[in-house]
Amino acid sequence: MQLENLEPGDMVFAASDIYNDGSLPGVAAEACVASAGTRGVLINTGHLEEQPNQTLYLVRFEDHNKELGPAVTCLPEELQAEQA
Repeated sequence: MQLENLEPGDMVFAASDIYNDGSLPGVAAEACVASAGTRGVLINTGHLEEQPNQTLYLVRFEDHNKELGPAVTCLPEELQAEQA
């Protein structure tokens, strides 16, 4: 399945390590939010107002206890629809 075909509630996986860029409150800047291969759930899909061609994905990734963490905004290249 392609990322473009996913809907809220669908499962995704981190394609690479994803770090906090400082936009996640309560999470240290530069902290690893999801390691490559971490499972997450798609919350929503959107676009930047300044760059309507740039798709963004809002995802909550599982932590080591299998609990969902905070919502993280991801670029398409940071996600994959199937586990590698």
